[in-house]
Amino acid sequence: MIDVPLRPGSPEHADALRYAWRVCSVTGLGLVLIGIGASTLNVALPEVVRHFDASPLASSWILLAYLLVSTATLVFFGRVADLVGRREVYLLGFALFTGASLLAGLAPSAGILIAVRAVQGLGAAMILANGTVIITAAFPPDRLSQGMGVYIGTLSVAQLAGPTVGGLIADTLGWRWIFWINVPAGIVALVWGALTLRKVPRGRREPVDVLGNLIVFAALSAALIAISQGDLLPGLAAVVLVPVLVLVERRVRNPVIALSLFGGRMLAFANLASFCNALARASLILLTGLYFQAARGVDALTAGLGVLPLPIGMALASPVVGALGRRVSAYTLSLAGCALSAAGLLVLVLSAGTATPYWVIGAGLFLAGCGSGAFLTGNTTQVMSTLPLGSLGVVNGFRLTIMNVGIVLSVATTLSVLTGSVTPELRGQVYAGTLSALSPVAVQQLMTGFQQTYLVLLGVAVLGALCAAMASTPDISRPTPKA
Repeated sequence: MIDVPLRPGSPEHADALRYAWRVCSVTGLGLVLIGIGASTLNVALPEVVRHFDASPLASSWILLAYLLVSTATLVFFGRVADLVGRREVYLLGFALFTGASLLAGLAPSAGILIAVRAVQGLGAAMILANGTVIITAAFPPDRLSQGMGVYIGTLSVAQLAGPTVGGLIADTLGWRWIFWINVPAGIVALVWGALTLRKVPRGRREPVDVLGNLIVFAALSAALIAISQGDLLPGLAAVVLVPVLVLVERRVRNPVIALSLFGGRMLAFANLASFCNALARASLILLTGLYFQAARGVDALTAGLGVLPLPIGMALASPVVGALGRRVSAYTLSLAGCALSAAGLLVLVLSAGTATPYWVIGAGLFLAGCGSGAFLTGNTTQVMSTLPLGSLGVVNGFRLTIMNVGIVLSVATTLSVLTGSVTPELRGQVYAGTLSALSPVAVQQLMTGFQQTYLVLLGVAVLGALCAAMASTPDISRPTPKA
């Protein structure tokens, strides 16, 4: 937020608000770029898998490489931005993401594509680590909830367009254009950001927690390998690395994971709720897209249209909740969002089947989308609006890391539980979206997998609601300007 509280209605307040909305347009473009990049591939993954004849392991890592790298480097790039300038790192993220998108479309093999997706994840981390801080610093306190609602809503718009665009491109132009479509959007975002964002004073030159970042990366990698391959040894390695990380983080000045943030009730439970929401939400488009293609045998475009109720719900809920934030507490909005998400997942659990009417599936997705949009806006506002400006960068980086760990584990867990319902020989057909043409018996087994997966996500969503309910006491109060 702005350093000095401004009186609403004053010329200074109006000037600050005009600049804030320009900043929101830049950060919104950043979320659109990342959101479209993620949601298009979720629907078009079977097309990519069929092109490369990729193994089940390679198929999952086409998604996971990007998520792993972006998650493990979020706090690192938040800290780097404090040293070299937030504007500079943010714009570099646009450039890196755009360049990697171009190279991804040129990839000659699944292995090269996975490597370039990891580079793309670096650019995404630079954008995500700084976007929320930039917009929080730009908006007057009395308008932050509204600005945050629009900001989160742009991600919903991207997720709304992504599945349809991804399906259409995969069926007409080919999968390579799924990545190339990011290039013109990235160039526009880079130019507009360079023209709009003001340079801000750099933070104190404090050391980066390199060891902590490496341990986080190693632990996440081990956990993902354990989940995706069902291997016990990497899982044990991940468990062992957790206490090692705690010991290291207690001894460094600027830890990648600030353990002190778990000392306050509001921050601790708000971040845990964010983790659970991400774990329950992030893989829904991927999961439902596979349902339509692998179980019902539809093409990528039809599958993209089928998942639209989820991002539509997010797109509608985010700005509405942002406007309500001036009258309803962020805590209440977060809790209501969790309840709606759980209700949507319950509908999906009860309706998993190849003959389920589409409107039932759409209703479940819409409820889950509304809940996610409400929660993300309320939770982000709750955390960011109760902190002093000096801690925004650290807390935002930590918040995004926790949320993105949930996203990574959501994708890995979903794919593991789902494909575990069929024999190893048929798992490749699930990723390729061709199972329905091979074996009706296997399709019924896969439907059991869908129901089990939705049930796991529902349990996580309920746990998230309990955490959100516990996040009722703010740790720090920030004064708001009087009218």
